[in-house]
Amino acid sequence: MHTDTERCVRAVQSKDARFDGVFFTAVRTTRIYCRPSCPVVPPKPENMEFHPTAASCQRAGFRACKRCRPDTSPGSPQWDARADSVARAMRLIQDGVVDREGVPGLAARLGYSTRQIERQLLAELGAGPLALARAQRAQTARVLIETTPLPMAEIAFAAGFASIRAFNDTVREVFALTPGDLRARAARSRPAAPPATPGTITLRLPFRAPLNPSNLFGHLAATAVPGVEEWRDGAYRRTLSLPYGHGIVALAPRPDHILCRLSLTDPRDLTRAINRCRRLLDLDADPVAVDERLRADPLFAPLVDAGPGRRVPRTVDAAEFAVRAVLGQQVSTAAARTHAARLVTAHGTPVDDPEGGLTHLFPDPGALACLDPETLALPRGRRTTLLTLVTALADGDLALGPGTDTEEARARLAALPGFGPWTTEIIAMRALGDPDAFLPGDLGVRRAAAGLGLPATPAALTARAARWRPWRAYAVQYLWATDDHPINHLPA
Repeated sequence: MHTDTERCVRAVQSKDARFDGVFFTAVRTTRIYCRPSCPVVPPKPENMEFHPTAASCQRAGFRACKRCRPDTSPGSPQWDARADSVARAMRLIQDGVVDREGVPGLAARLGYSTRQIERQLLAELGAGPLALARAQRAQTARVLIETTPLPMAEIAFAAGFASIRAFNDTVREVFALTPGDLRARAARSRPAAPPATPGTITLRLPFRAPLNPSNLFGHLAATAVPGVEEWRDGAYRRTLSLPYGHGIVALAPRPDHILCRLSLTDPRDLTRAINRCRRLLDLDADPVAVDERLRADPLFAPLVDAGPGRRVPRTVDAAEFAVRAVLGQQVSTAAARTHAARLVTAHGTPVDDPEGGLTHLFPDPGALACLDPETLALPRGRRTTLLTLVTALADGDLALGPGTDTEEARARLAALPGFGPWTTEIIAMRALGDPDAFLPGDLGVRRAAAGLGLPATPAALTARAARWRPWRAYAVQYLWATDDHPINHLPA
């Protein structure tokens, strides 16, 4: 996108918010970079240059606009739509791998050399992995500065900086303000509010409009595992297992953002928690591109027109979802929740939740790999499927996460006993974030397709669905929405 100068200029001149996060506009005369929808008067086209990432702008010597705050724009949808090494690298960087393991750790996860990864990212994104991670640390620091009373030294190390000097220099370079100025500016601009709960960070998660919250939050609430997830006071709440500790998040839909309240045992996990919440709610999707593609099918257009902007409800932990997918094979939603709740009670780590009813973290594969199969109230075949899955996850024979190659993961899942097309594709859709995953054999999908006059047999429906690619996972959400199941309704 950023190489198409004419298209970028048109987007900037029309202040089109759909392109926020897709590319960034750098102004040569002011040395400032903005999001396309910046409210200021657009610069002359000859003074603009376009970059694919904020890190690329910063590397070229531009600083963030104080008006539109481009560093807080939604993420680029291409990292979910693509499955190549650059997209996988970006997802891993967003999940904090470079901060925790360095560039060698990132390269090892992708199966490339450090030099290859740096060359690929620099060629396509205008910045290497260290610069991309640095830009992310700067944004984390800004969130902590503006939303918490933490001392600056604690913020520096929580954001991932190696020293207070590096923190101060980066904040001044990126935002043209000192950390103290950022905090003072934020205090002046926001209205007086009651004191926040100690240890709680409140922030807004942006998205591209439109966003239909009914199936998104309805699905998460209807399938919530007791003790791990709940719907309370208009918000979806759940526990999070994070690299440095655990957390609790509350996510509530608002007209122009998602209100996010995070309680973390270690503030170093803030970046990872935010990115996992964004991934859970599919907030970096491009709903206009998705809906335009699906609306082109005349039989599908009425569904899109009735409720545009549907997202794919995903997960904060791919391994957790894979376990839950097995527990949900051929049983009702209520039965799947019951099976998962028993595992949580027996093997999950207890947590305290003063504000609600959350009690445990979902058990990790290592904790489940040693469970006694006789304690599982499941058919023998499904016990074998579950134990084989958690053993493969615990041993590292099966990797599921932001850097996973989706086709390789599909092949490994399909080789496990008890894994058919439905289980493999639902994991690809919701755990791995494949926007083109499809469930032609799903009963709800087939019933909805027949009601619309679409082919109802899996083979014929798959052939018809070729015209919906690469957004078939979103087509599934629209088809499911024709049913009156609780997953399709925002809880009261």
